[in-house]
Amino acid sequence: MTLGLTPSQTVGPYLAIGLTWADGPSVVPVGSPGAIRISGQVFDGAGDPVPDAIIETWQSDAEGRFAHPDDPRGASTSSFRGFGRCATDDEGVYAIVTVKPGPLPTGDGRTESPHIDVSIFARGLLDRLVTRIYFPDEAEANEGDPLLTSLPESARDTLVAVVDGESLRFDIRLQGPGETAFFEL
Repeated sequence: MTLGLTPSQTVGPYLAIGLTWADGPSVVPVGSPGAIRISGQVFDGAGDPVPDAIIETWQSDAEGRFAHPDDPRGASTSSFRGFGRCATDDEGVYAIVTVKPGPLPTGDGRTESPHIDVSIFARGLLDRLVTRIYFPDEAEANEGDPLLTSLPESARDTLVAVVDGESLRFDIRLQGPGETAFFEL
């Protein structure tokens, strides 16, 4: 006899109970100067949309400062919280409103290209998946980013958003062809 997973052994589909809030997708208030929209779809290994995932984002502000008092360069002073959370809809679509982050210094004196850290929670996952969103208009900075350049070329492409009209699109593929590059923490 084989027993199925219990709710305590998977992160979903119980995610949305108490984890989402009305302005969760708004890292900055809508209409803020420099506000951008990033949206996409989450797909499973068969290429089907994942309708019950949660996308969390964490990032610096446009000056490269975090909304946290422990930022060694000083905390962000803008109307920016740095953290967003958005559930996917029935078609696996999510969207956040944020600002493009600034570059970040590394401990060894180099610079990380502007990026957004992303966590994905979904049914069937025993732990969150972690990835990054890089910006297509930062080609030169992306070519020097220590983490991005440590990946094979084909994996790098899965981390760069694409221009989609007035916003950016970043699809997340959990498995299979074009799988998004994920990182172990």
